Amino acid sequence: MKLVPLGDKVVLRQLVAEETTKSGIVLPGQAKEKPQQAEVIAVGPGGMVDGKEVTMQVKTGDRVIYSKYAGTEVKLEEEEYIIVKQSDIVAIVED
Repeated sequence: MKLVPLGDKVVLRQLVAEETTKSGIVLPGQAKEKPQQAEVIAVGPGGMVDGKEVTMQVKTGDRVIYSKYAGTEVKLEEEEYIIVKQSDIVAIVED
């Protein structure tokens, strides 16, 4: 099974949260903040969304940063994904 986003939607897989702080303190499960960095798994076709032309600017494989409270969480075949609008993605992470 695979997720195929519609319109301006993007399917993301969250990157793993850091287990320790920069100073070396190990964080318990509850203290870990959900990372806002994710990998793009699938991208919708764009097109007309709410009467506006939307061109998709991200592609599969991109690492991105998205808004903290954005999206819909989905679990599919033991894997967790987040489906967001492209406008909820604030940056592409380049190496």
